[in-house]
Amino acid sequence: MISIIPKEEHAYGVFDEGKILERKPIGFPQDGGKVRPYSTLFYWAHAWSDKGGLIGEHPHKGFEIMSFVLSGEIEHYDSKLQGWKKLKAGDVQIIRAGSGIIHAEKINYAASIFQIWFDPDLNKTLSKPASYNDYAAHSFPVFEDKETKTKVMVGGTQLTMDSKVDYIQEITFYISEKTFPLKDDSVYSFFVLDGSLELNSKKLNTGDYAIVKQEIEMKFSSIEKNARIFIIKTPLDPGFETYAVAAGISNN
Repeated sequence: MISIIPKEEHAYGVFDEGKILERKPIGFPQDGGKVRPYSTLFYWAHAWSDKGGLIGEHPHKGFEIMSFVLSGEIEHYDSKLQGWKKLKAGDVQIIRAGSGIIHAEKINYAASIFQIWFDPDLNKTLSKPASYNDYAAHSFPVFEDKETKTKVMVGGTQLTMDSKVDYIQEITFYISEKTFPLKDDSVYSFFVLDGSLELNSKKLNTGDYAIVKQEIEMKFSSIEKNARIFIIKTPLDPGFETYAVAAGISNN
């Protein structure tokens, strides 16, 4: 099954009186949008700011919250760090919210990020102390051949998670066609960062989102050279009751 959610159908949000804008492939229930949490993915927002903006202090508990800096610079503050720290394009942060943490962030001029929440089984994580790690862009391995360039952020890297996530990758396509074999016990979620693609003959453009499960393969045809996707592989069945399932807000 392949579900394509064009960017126009994502949930929409704003912060700091409109200085920060968001499109959310997976929003909170009150946000609207077509997609609800599934697998271990709870929330996915693409946020950006043309002038710079602030998301003030707010609490987190239980979830693992990851920020991927797509362009520009952001800054973050939390109650463990007790200070502001910068992250640049390509950097990644993970907050393991555990028993609770207070967080704030700035999206600076011309910056954009993904913020993605994962469900690591709250029955276990709510009793753990909060922790976080920042990872510089150069710390992630990049694999390149004549077909693709793949940056691996999760899956055999130093970035470890409590949540069940097989991999998180960014893939740039050098050639017009590439086929990936799939596993039927996994779900593949991806966002088109740049360019236009066809996925099993279905067209996607920059900003579109897709969910693929119980398919034999993904066949990408790159309509534009150097088309780029951000892809996450997670289990179809996490093996525990996620918060979204327990709350009755899951697409599972």
